[in-house]
Amino acid sequence: MTRIDAKFAELKAANKKAFVSYVMAGDPSYDVSLEVVKGLPAAGVDIIELGLPFTDPMADGPTIQLAGQRALGAGMTLQRTLDLATEFRKTDDTTPIVLMGYYNPIYNRGVEKFLVDAKAAGIDGLIVVDLPPEEDEELCIPAQAAGLNFIRLATPTTDDKRLPKVLQNTSGFVYYVSINGITGSAEAQATNVGPEVARIKASTDLPIIVGFGINTPEKAENIASVADGAVVGSAIVSQIAAGKPVAEILDFVKSLADGAHRG
Repeated sequence: MTRIDAKFAELKAANKKAFVSYVMAGDPSYDVSLEVVKGLPAAGVDIIELGLPFTDPMADGPTIQLAGQRALGAGMTLQRTLDLATEFRKTDDTTPIVLMGYYNPIYNRGVEKFLVDAKAAGIDGLIVVDLPPEEDEELCIPAQAAGLNFIRLATPTTDDKRLPKVLQNTSGFVYYVSINGITGSAEAQATNVGPEVARIKASTDLPIIVGFGINTPEKAENIASVADGAVVGSAIVSQIAAGKPVAEILDFVKSLADGAHRG
């Protein structure tokens, strides 16, 4: 059982929805980013999505793209991202970390070496946006064999014909993208999301977590009420981009987490 599996079992026993937060590793600097990440669990975050900076992030809107550019400009690399996770694990051995990014940096490092290093750093799961199920032999299956969850995205355009393929080797949870578009580009609506979550749940026992377009505690609550939890990324990254103090950023995160937990 991975930390992700254990966390969802714990939440289910408490009849509680999950709150997942996304931050870009190294934004705006390694030290500030580490301080934010270390503060997330106490702010109510159940699972941390740690963005891996990349030059060409095809699924990300301007907010996350700029965060990646700031991180890369500050010298962030795949190794430094793993270093950050390692540092976090010195004081927290229970909060799951999902590394979210693109395949190119992993491919450049070499899959086998990457998986050994990610496991050693305390990474629990991967979301690799540009690897479809047809490429499962590339990373998904080796990752599962190494004890890492491989989390897949489902979208409003994932129809009943495509869904079984998407779910085939997915583990940990299913990340449902609530909108057609990039991160931060539109608002998620519970009335649209609810039926889609129900449709996916008919085909899997995995938790369904909804992300994209959630930026207030009220929206986090509404979306969590029709799913197993909510993800917020761009709204948190915007607070970091504005240069707000870490304590203020974490207060905002706590308000979102409280919203999701009411869902």
